[in-house]
Amino acid sequence: MNLLLMILGAVLASVLVAFIIVKYLPLKLRWIPSILLLVLAVFLGSKIYNGIMEPIKFSKEKIEKFAPVISSLKIIRDAEVKFFEANGKYTKDKSALIQFIDTAQLALTETKTIVEKVNKGGGIIVDEEKRVTDTIGYEPVLKYFKDRDYKNMFKVPSLTGTEFELEVGEVEKVQGLLVPTFRARTPKKDVLKGMNESLVKIEIEAIETDQIKGEFISVGSLEEVSTGGNWPPSYDKRDSAKKE
Repeated sequence: MNLLLMILGAVLASVLVAFIIVKYLPLKLRWIPSILLLVLAVFLGSKIYNGIMEPIKFSKEKIEKFAPVISSLKIIRDAEVKFFEANGKYTKDKSALIQFIDTAQLALTETKTIVEKVNKGGGIIVDEEKRVTDTIGYEPVLKYFKDRDYKNMFKVPSLTGTEFELEVGEVEKVQGLLVPTFRARTPKKDVLKGMNESLVKIEIEAIETDQIKGEFISVGSLEEVSTGGNWPPSYDKRDSAKKE
C-alpha cells in the first residue's frame, strides 16, 4: 500500500513539475529540474525495487528461520508419542522426557489368534477363536532418536535462553472419556525478531493453508486430539529432501 501511494505521489509530482517547467521556467534554466527529476526517478526506482524484493527476501529468510524450529518440534512430538506408548499419558516435564529417551524400553508385542474349546453346557463343546497379545521382547526408545539432537530439543533454535512452551491436558472425546493431549509451541514474532515489522505483523496474522497459521509455531493441541503441527506440508518435504 505504501509503495502504491509513493508511485501515485511521484506521478503527480512529476506532472506538476513538468507543468511548472513548461509554463514558467525560462528555457536556459530547464536543465536544473531535469537533473532533479532524474535524481527523483533513480530514488523512486530504488524504492520500487526494494518494495518488490523485500517480501521475496522476507519469505526466503522466514523459511530458513522456521525450518530448524519445526525440526525441533518434530523431535518433541516423537518423544511425547513414545512416552504415551509407554505410559498412557503425555508429560510436561522436559528433563523427564529427555531421561525417558535415554533409558526407557518399549515392549515388543505379537498378536496371534488361538483356538480354545469352550464348554457351552449340556455337554456341548465348541471351538472359539481368540486373539492373544504376548510380549516378545523390548527395544530402547533411544533407537528412534539416533542422529537427532533430542538433548537440545526444547531450546528454540537461534533464540539464546529461550525454550519451547510445553503443556499437557485432556479432551473429552466422547461423554465420560477423557483423552490426554499435549502442545509445544513458540511465538513466531520471537523467531522473526529483527525482520521487517510490517511483514512480521502480516505473517503473525496468516491464515492461508500454505502458511504457518496464527501467531505460534506449534505441534499438538490442547483443544483436540492431535499430534500434528500447524505448518504446511512444504516444511515436511524440505526435511525429507535433506535426509535424502
